[in-house]
Amino acid sequence: MKVELYSDGSARGNPDGPGGFGTILRVVDSKGEVHEKEISAGFDKTTNNRMELLGVIKGLESLNRPCEVYVFSDSQYVIKAFTDDWISGWIKKGWKTASKQPVKNVELWRRLLQAAEPHKITWNWVKGHAGHPENERCDELATTAADQEESLLYHDDGGDLRVI
Repeated sequence: MKVELYSDGSARGNPDGPGGFGTILRVVDSKGEVHEKEISAGFDKTTNNRMELLGVIKGLESLNRPCEVYVFSDSQYVIKAFTDDWISGWIKKGWKTASKQPVKNVELWRRLLQAAEPHKITWNWVKGHAGHPENERCDELATTAADQEESLLYHDDGGDLRVI
């Protein structure tokens, strides 16, 4: 099954403000009918990069069987980790960057690798805020989630965010 996964993350006052992610999953069935699912959630104090990662993670975790997945994101942080193979270097170096610093958000990167494992994924970067319809919708989902009343936001404890 082929799946299109569009995702975006947002943080207000990065790194100490609320944030959210928005994800769209799209599948065309054997009858040619389009099926879409939207996923979003907001967190209290988080970062844009954490929300970018979580959006892709939640989309992949929503799939219940191995798929051919086309991921679209405006996050070069997420996309280049795979297209430029940063991730392999980080793993070989014990989750250290080229400058020997610890990789940030390592628990989310590990979770993303686990979520990606059963799938064949093509990673695609799209320019943000440039009129791409799905990216604009994901941005709307992410910012709406971030802007919720504080009592409705999940807590970002700096871990793997499995609260949702």
